[in-house]
Amino acid sequence: MGLANGLTVLRILLIPVFVSLLVYRRPGPALAVFALAASTDLLDGYVARRRGSQSRLGAFLDPIADKLLITASFVTLTYLKALPFWITAVVITRDVILVVGALLIYMVGGRIYPRPTWAGKTATFFQILAVLSGLLARYFPAPITLKVIIWLAAGFTVISGLQYIVQGMRFLNAVHADERDESHETSFLR
Repeated sequence: MGLANGLTVLRILLIPVFVSLLVYRRPGPALAVFALAASTDLLDGYVARRRGSQSRLGAFLDPIADKLLITASFVTLTYLKALPFWITAVVITRDVILVVGALLIYMVGGRIYPRPTWAGKTATFFQILAVLSGLLARYFPAPITLKVIIWLAAGFTVISGLQYIVQGMRFLNAVHADERDESHETSFLR
């Protein structure tokens, strides 16, 4: 499996530990587990690039692990009233739209190799910062800072969602154009 994929699997395995700690009102240990899980996201990519061990499994698992961690964090922190519902709705809605878009592309016979955009990376950064701020709000109350971070996370989440939708539409249009060209060529040859 390799070290990079092992770190990704570790991130997935830490999610229920993190959620359990939050639900049982253990914010300090939950923060430590979240920090560990978030650090595995940085490490797995670094290890894969450094060792030249980038794999299809890693390319598949890494974004899934990220989405699971972020979604579980937002849902749990919203349940605990540490984050407002609307930001969780924005984050989850964007991810559902991306999954539906990827399925649509797959259904029309396309293969996608998702590459994060600048807005996607920035959205992920502010989403993680929102989770950390929600966790730290109990110790360091700063409602203005939390609101700014949440609005930045929401803004970049929407921008990245629109970017990915535009990319998906371009891909679908290209697939459709290729199909038209092939059908025109076969009708011409008849």
